[in-house]
Parts: sequence; structure tokens; C-alpha cells
Amino acid sequence: MWNPHIRRANCNLSLSLLQEQLFDVKEDRNLAIKFHPKLPLNWSEREAMQKSEGSGGTQLKNRATGNYDQRTSSSTQLKHRNAVQGSKSSLSTSSPESARKLHPRPSDKLNPKTINPFGEQSRVPSAFAAIYSKGGIPCRLVHGSVKHRLQWECPPESLSFDPLLITLAEGLRETKHPYTFVSKEGFRELLLVKGAPEKAIPLLPRLIPVLKAALVHSDDEVFERGLNALVQLSVVVGPSLNDHLKHLLTSLSKRLMDKKFKEPITSALQKLEQHGGSGSLSIIKSKIPTYCSICC
Repeated sequence: MWNPHIRRANCNLSLSLLQEQLFDVKEDRNLAIKFHPKLPLNWSEREAMQKSEGSGGTQLKNRATGNYDQRTSSSTQLKHRNAVQGSKSSLSTSSPESARKLHPRPSDKLNPKTINPFGEQSRVPSAFAAIYSKGGIPCRLVHGSVKHRLQWECPPESLSFDPLLITLAEGLRETKHPYTFVSKEGFRELLLVKGAPEKAIPLLPRLIPVLKAALVHSDDEVFERGLNALVQLSVVVGPSLNDHLKHLLTSLSKRLMDKKFKEPITSALQKLEQHGGSGSLSIIKSKIPTYCSICC
């Protein structure tokens, strides 16, 4: 017998089962959203819920995009910074001056270092450079096609050795052209004038410390100029140099251990012995015990 109450109960039960089985999946970047069966299932409410969920997904997407943009911008800045530093280092290593220092050219020997009048100069120039720039040395450098020479403003025989000879000896420690050539050649030419021994012997107490400063210099070219100047002075003053010789032989004995200077120092000692006489030989033996064995 048909009972409307039983049929209504069966409909309500089927409807509740159907509601429990209903679900909705929304595809947004592989995200599935399942609706609770007890939520309202009418179309307007469901559409409003999807819109709210869609705005949340958009915010999440924007947040992820912002993080990616920040990482991209930071990596771009880092790459740009590394590129700038690399370009600076390449410019510094590829500059002509650095390349010239690493790979010196053969023409550098023919063209010595010269003072750049337009470059930055030291605030306190050397004594010789200051005197030379003010015209205190009565000679100038003349550039020749083959070699350089000095041109004296007046005959060197008429010049006083005090203090010109000492000033030229101080210039032996210079390392830049034209100071190197002017001091070396001026010292040599001044000692060749007539009456040079009488003018040079009284200056030995002041001249020897200046020559010693050149002999103990760390630059090899300065040492060679000082050694040549010592031999030139020995030729002029002779045995008068023996009283001061012991102050100079200590620096010579130190350089004698260097194979590069063994031959020129030995030759200089022989000339000192030749012009200084027997008295110079005893002084050389006391300071350089191996001198006799080297000569033999």
C-alpha cells in the first residue's frame, strides 16, 4: 500500500546521499578545491565562492611572481657588478703602462726614463733636481743623433769645485733622465780639467759620504755609477784617497758576492791599488781578505 510518508522519507534520504556525493573541482594551476557537502549548492553562492577563491589564487600567483622578479633583479644586479669589476680589472691589466712593465720593449734601453713635465711630480724633489731646475748647474744636456753630450755655459776650468763637484756626486743617486746623464758625465768631465787634483783633494771629507750613499743604493745602475765615479776620483787624487778608502770597501765587499758585479768590482779594486800605491793594498786586504785570491 502506498504510503506518502514513507516515500517522502526515501526522497529525503536519497537527496541527502546525493548531496554528500556531490563535489566540484576547480582547476587552477593543478589545484583542486572540494566543496563541503553541507555548503549551499545553489548556483549564485557557488559562483561567489569560486570568485573569492579565484582572487586568492591570483594573490598567490602575484606573490610568487613578485618573488621571482626580486630574485631576477638581484641576480641581474650581481651579474652587472661582476661585469663592471671584470672590465675594470681588464682595463688595469691591459693599460700600456702595465703591459710595458710586464713585457719591456727593446727600445726602452735606448730611451731611458725621462721626466714628464706634464705628469704629477713629487712634492719634495731631490736636492740635485731642485738645483738643476733652478739653473744651479752650469751645463745642459744636448741630444745628439748617436749619443748625448753636455754643453757648459762657461769653461769647466774656470769653475769652482766647491760645491759643484759634491752636487754632481749627489746626482749619481738619481734614477731619471736627464739627471742621471748630467750627474755622471758632469762629474767625469769636471775631474778632467787642469788643476783638478788641487781642487778635489780638499773636498774628500765631504765627497766620500756622498759616494758611499751611491755605493749602498739598492738600484744596480746607481751602484755602477758610484763605482765608476770612485775609480775616476782615485785617478785624480791618488794616494790621498787611502785615508778614506776603508769607509767605501765595506759596501764593495757586499756586492762582490753578486756574480754580476764580481768582475767590475775586481777591476775597480785593481785600479784603486794602482793609483793608491802600496798603502791602498794593505787597506783592501784588511777589508776584503779574498782580494788576492780573486786577482790570481
